[in-house]
Amino acid sequence: MSEPKGFISQLNVFNRENYQFSKSKSKSSPAIETSDEILSDVEQGQQFMTELDQGEKRLGVLSCIGLICNRMLGTGVFAVSSTIYTLCGSVGLALIMWAVGAIIAISGLYVYMEFGTAIPKNGGEKNYLEAIFKKPRFFITSMYAAYVFFLGWAAGNSINTAVMFLTAANAEVTEWNQRGIGVAIVFFAFAINTISVKAGLYLQNILGIFKVGIVIFISITGWVALGGGLKDGYQSHNFHDAFAGTETATAYGVVTALYNVIWSFVGYSNVNYALGEVKDPVRTLKIAGPTSMIFLAIIYIFVNIAYFAVVPKEKLISSKLVLAADFFDIVFGGHAKRAAAAFVGLSALGNVLSVIFSQGRIIQQLGREGVLPFSNFFASSKPFSSPGVGLLQHFIVCMVTILGTPSDDAYNFVLNLISYPMNIINFVISAGLLWIYWERRQGRIEWNPPIKAGIFITSFFMISNVYLIVAPYIPPSDGESVYKTIPYWLHCVVAWGIFAFGGLYYVVWAQILPRIFHYKLDTKDILGEDGFWRVQIVKVYDKGHGNEEEESKGDDTNIGDDSPSVENIELEYIESNKDILHRSNKSEQS
Repeated sequence: MSEPKGFISQLNVFNRENYQFSKSKSKSSPAIETSDEILSDVEQGQQFMTELDQGEKRLGVLSCIGLICNRMLGTGVFAVSSTIYTLCGSVGLALIMWAVGAIIAISGLYVYMEFGTAIPKNGGEKNYLEAIFKKPRFFITSMYAAYVFFLGWAAGNSINTAVMFLTAANAEVTEWNQRGIGVAIVFFAFAINTISVKAGLYLQNILGIFKVGIVIFISITGWVALGGGLKDGYQSHNFHDAFAGTETATAYGVVTALYNVIWSFVGYSNVNYALGEVKDPVRTLKIAGPTSMIFLAIIYIFVNIAYFAVVPKEKLISSKLVLAADFFDIVFGGHAKRAAAAFVGLSALGNVLSVIFSQGRIIQQLGREGVLPFSNFFASSKPFSSPGVGLLQHFIVCMVTILGTPSDDAYNFVLNLISYPMNIINFVISAGLLWIYWERRQGRIEWNPPIKAGIFITSFFMISNVYLIVAPYIPPSDGESVYKTIPYWLHCVVAWGIFAFGGLYYVVWAQILPRIFHYKLDTKDILGEDGFWRVQIVKVYDKGHGNEEEESKGDDTNIGDDSPSVENIELEYIESNKDILHRSNKSEQS
């Protein structure tokens, strides 16, 4: 059975099934009529393959482990443990939440690895959603674009960085100094990633060392505390009757605690955004994904054990974002709290740099594909050969989020606003994978990627996300809401509103405007400046309605794009390799 169009990468491999060669005679190359003979030579045993992508494959196993860990290891484990304990009511249930969150994240990792090895190209879940939902065309793309465009991913950790730096300076944390420093931090991340990509990456790597060093040091200190190795044998004794208080936990508290845990695991799919640049993506994903997840899951639980071994329950409730600083204050005293706050702040800054680095490129890619309005503006790399416009867009969204949300609720609101729509997307992707399994079982498609999540893991991931989507609507008990001044359901409403805006944008962009101006939207594959193939959305005008310049560019797109097309590359490839292939075939026959 031939491979289904849409479920197979059309990015990396010169393959007849992936690139449908026309059997008709080309106007520009009479030799194209021999292409079937040439491809037959390949199929008869030459196994001659060449990468159409011209960009350098720079990401190996260690780089991909770094991509996952640097994105996941932000401030979650430093900032949310206090909230998780408060919502769960007991040490035992809080640790169970961390374990459950890790299991959900690992199941999600395998779902994304299956899609990644089936569609090994840059773009992540955007590609998978488009593969699942082909009709109506561009609808799911529009909704995903709204999700990416309007969410300030870096805002939460910018606020946390501000709180940590103020704590390190022994300054009072107020509403406006927290907001002002938070905006300044996002601006710094935007500026350095715009002006010098190398400097931004170098700083990210340096700060990544702090992250790993801090969590390992906290973990070791916790085991020392449990063994009675602290001064005067100090311990908190929180593990005596560890489940006391569990009866106070509610459905709202548990799901909100899970949101906080999952926030700490965001990033397990980070490699999927750059799979087109990964060396041997199947082998790399098999090693880098599970290795990163298992390491961080264990470290996260060890860090929480350390917190519970040292920090009294009353302090666990009141610490909030500065729990790690309070931990160091209890263990070492003196200026340790301020020093720890500085280190955690630097860790948070590293995450802000990493997040805005990625989000700026996603915005640029959406512009390059033609999804966004004023696409050429968002696709630009001028003047510093960086996605400056995409970075600027994310900075503006983060600034609005920081200044427009009450400071007491800003961090938790951003955390939940990012997690909730992500759970919706994860549900859709996992349900779509189950549908692919069903289609394969019925013999309608062929789906056999090298890495498989399987029905059980995929179903578990889907059901977990159903719970995370539905449970936040359960009203919290008095005083239990994670927000102080805004409604507990606000992040859910805003998330659905963003998706609704994407649907409205689709109606205007893909339905109304094409009918008014007599064109339709189509796609073509082009070779980008970075050396990698991408899909670009183009306008195909009705006959007699396009301008003369567009009509003269060709019958396929009428867009006037000078980028090389798949068809042109195919012709060049065939022409340049025809003699070699025929000589090889004759030699084999002899």
